[in-house]
Amino acid sequence: MTTAAKAQTLIDLYDAPEILRVVNVWDVVGARAVAALPETKAIATAGHGIAASFGYDDGTTPRDIMIDMVGRIAASVDVPVTADLDDGYGDAGETTRLAIAAGVVGANVEDRLKPLDESVAIVEAIVKAAEAEGVPFALNARTDAFVRGGGRPVEESVADAIQRGRAFLDAGATAVFVPGILDATTTRQLVEGIGRNKVSVIGLPGALAAAQYEELGVARISYGPLPQRVALTALQELAASLYGTGVVPAGLPALN
Repeated sequence: MTTAAKAQTLIDLYDAPEILRVVNVWDVVGARAVAALPETKAIATAGHGIAASFGYDDGTTPRDIMIDMVGRIAASVDVPVTADLDDGYGDAGETTRLAIAAGVVGANVEDRLKPLDESVAIVEAIVKAAEAEGVPFALNARTDAFVRGGGRPVEESVADAIQRGRAFLDAGATAVFVPGILDATTTRQLVEGIGRNKVSVIGLPGALAAAQYEELGVARISYGPLPQRVALTALQELAASLYGTGVVPAGLPALN
């Protein structure tokens, strides 16, 4: 498929009745392993995971390194790839252009609770850049209303997320990513306020299952840094075993 066709496929997956489940990857070999599964309809990159792979703190990966890696991932699989592009690196329009040139067809971009007008301007810049490239870029505009809420009452974070989410959709975003551990009541309020098939969530310990979020009208669920943590835990446990009396398990599939 062309880049534009992949982008439209990704948008259609957001709009579908079934929740879009994306497993976050941080390198090419992981992307290929996930893409090989018949259930995989799209791939999401993990900004935190890529940062950790290169020795950076989350949110501090230089743009050229991030674009290079997400481009390598996009080139390695046939399914649409949506990337975590942090806060847009100070020039969200140019970052979007670079991502599209690298084969990426969607992205998360964080508002980091900047003033609403500044956050909306970033969304508008992304949409304008994608239109100039002729690609219906699937922007999953992220609001940090919960994760940067500073301990304020939940109802205030809900209201803030709804206000920001509606503004982002009006500016051309495809969906609104609201990270945090969202229970059924909070999720229902967000869906009612932002729109059915317009809210994106993260699967964390203590959150709802994907099927439950689907019933509530959520469009997408991703898993952030957790797949990498699972993989690293397995690696560390194997290393500990090998330092003891363990041996490499037999029958491992050749995924690399």
